[in-house]
Amino acid sequence: MTDARNQNPQDSAPQDSKQNLRTGFTTGACATATSKAALLAWLRQETLAEIDIILPKGQKVIFAIDDAKLTQNTASASTIKDAGDDPDVTHGAKITSIVHITPHHANESKANQIEFKAGQGVGTVTKPGLPLPVGAPAINPVPRKMMIDHLEALLAEYAVQADITVEIAVENGEALAEKTWNPRLGIMGGLSILGTTGIVRPYSCSAWIHSIHRGIDVARALGLPHIAGSTGNLSEQAVQQHYQLSPHALIDMGDFAAGMLKYLRKNPISKLTICGGFGKMLKLAAGHGDLHSGRSQNDFQIIAQWGQELSLPDESIAQISEANSAQHLLEILGDTQHRQIFLAMVADKAQAVAQDFTDKNITIDIMLIDRQGNIIYPL
Repeated sequence: MTDARNQNPQDSAPQDSKQNLRTGFTTGACATATSKAALLAWLRQETLAEIDIILPKGQKVIFAIDDAKLTQNTASASTIKDAGDDPDVTHGAKITSIVHITPHHANESKANQIEFKAGQGVGTVTKPGLPLPVGAPAINPVPRKMMIDHLEALLAEYAVQADITVEIAVENGEALAEKTWNPRLGIMGGLSILGTTGIVRPYSCSAWIHSIHRGIDVARALGLPHIAGSTGNLSEQAVQQHYQLSPHALIDMGDFAAGMLKYLRKNPISKLTICGGFGKMLKLAAGHGDLHSGRSQNDFQIIAQWGQELSLPDESIAQISEANSAQHLLEILGDTQHRQIFLAMVADKAQAVAQDFTDKNITIDIMLIDRQGNIIYPL
């Protein structure tokens, strides 16, 4: 495991070796740190200046803790989010966990319960199509698991049985959320607590695209006939496992599909697989070379026209035109016979767009995954 600290944003955040830019921490990692710090302070009955957590990939990181407070059955702790060199809207935001503890009676024998609550500045889900049910606090599944794992470990270490409600707050979160897509997605009242790895990669277009190019150069130099461009960690894992690819064949494309494809036009390779989440691949299918949410969006009116091309039922087409997210679209399609036909069309359109960006002699195939990293096309 490696150590990384957020105490000094300029000097001590982890470094991205590919780009020489500082990585930062997700809101989910910050919420995990403050939740652990709050519960540990209550268990010890003393406030803490710092706390360590383990990220999903095994890195040990240490967070500075501010404003720790204790009462009889609550504890709170805060940290300042450091997003590294990424121009993240939440960079510098104060993230607080208020942990409410209800100890079990001595004669009780039941499992610990850990629940979540949206505090000030954290949004609530109001529309379907997200990985959380309507009415739930906008704390995504991976951060929830991180918090549960750390809190359960503490309860076990101190041999305490209790029910816990974790309330996450973000200072000025409601105003910050107006600068994100949350209102459009139906997440109201504040920000989402996000993250799948706990680390924010520095967002520099030129640096990221440069690293893509170097990855392709290495694959070509090694004589690899097949590479895979992935939009994120889950898609990379899915395509590597499916094709048993060498790590050198894996290109961290991120949102820069065009940056990868245009380089391959002059530096071709025999076969390319593009693997990504359904929402990202919808954008590629519609002709977008940049898949970032700030620079391209899915137009569900156009996507509904694709449904018309497939002669989907009028009711489904109407629902698609009103969809608020790619996940919502998948829910509309359900497990019907139309689902795989529609996914095949998306893959075909994405493949055609990718082929237009690059060399016609490169064999390109498209792989779609869901939010859990399961391959949904091809089956």
